[in-house]
Amino acid sequence: MSLTIIPFAEGEAHLDWLGLCAALQAGHDLPRAEIADTFLYRGKDTLLNRSAWIDGMGIAVKCATIFPGNPDKGDPMINGAVNLYDDANGTLSALVDFHLVTKWKTAGDSLYAATRLARPDSENILIVGAGTVGRSLWQAYSAAFPKARFTLWNRTRANAEKMAAECGGMAVADDLEAAVRAADIVTSATMSTDPLIKGDWFQPGQHIDLIGAYRPDMREVDDEALRRTRVFVDSFETTVGHIGEIKIPLESGAIPRDHLVADYYEREAFHRRSDDEITLFKNGGGAHLDLMTSRYILDAWRAAA
Repeated sequence: MSLTIIPFAEGEAHLDWLGLCAALQAGHDLPRAEIADTFLYRGKDTLLNRSAWIDGMGIAVKCATIFPGNPDKGDPMINGAVNLYDDANGTLSALVDFHLVTKWKTAGDSLYAATRLARPDSENILIVGAGTVGRSLWQAYSAAFPKARFTLWNRTRANAEKMAAECGGMAVADDLEAAVRAADIVTSATMSTDPLIKGDWFQPGQHIDLIGAYRPDMREVDDEALRRTRVFVDSFETTVGHIGEIKIPLESGAIPRDHLVADYYEREAFHRRSDDEITLFKNGGGAHLDLMTSRYILDAWRAAA
């Protein structure tokens, strides 16, 4: 089969958020992915080189550069490339637009967790962070929670107002603590290194979804947030030793290793036990999720051809 090239807009036209959740679930029914991650740093700049091989699905290689200062110069903060290889013979099957894979993988990862951990009757969703990921989270959560009301908090109110106008006129909050206390679901995608969200603010029955921290020095919540919640991750391999949200409190002794309940490969344990408990999910990404998402994108592309 010839090489397929999938651009952003044309590829996205065939995608569905709940369809992606089903693909992520199916992907975790296959053998556990072999994953290799390399992180290189220069000051605040990061190179992530992520590779995954799932027997029965194929191979994906994704290289991403994250330069936080780029937006100030008019350049995209994140750039990179995704290559999808055939499982049977190792040939290059597709080149998929990096930003398409990243958008759907990142928000889809959080949405899939929320379909298993959040209360199905959740109606008040707080988005923390008015960046590109925040917009994707609004789209994704709207698909699974169509009756939800959205509130947005961002450090810079003007940016929050701009995103709110683009996303159907959601409410903009000035008081983060009050907004967290009032939410059924809190989904956070910031570049914070110092915790913004405090565990003392959490209420029974909430689901907390954390996306932003991707480096060892980054955190969006404090130790109390982890102590008060049942903590889940997408993959132990890509979160425990790499991401400050989990790495720092483990190393300090704030939480023990067995406080992490399950990752996606332990589906029987990956669920809410009661309406009152507070669940917390750390979205760490990972090349295996890029592979599953890329495969879903390619399958949807071929089905529409």
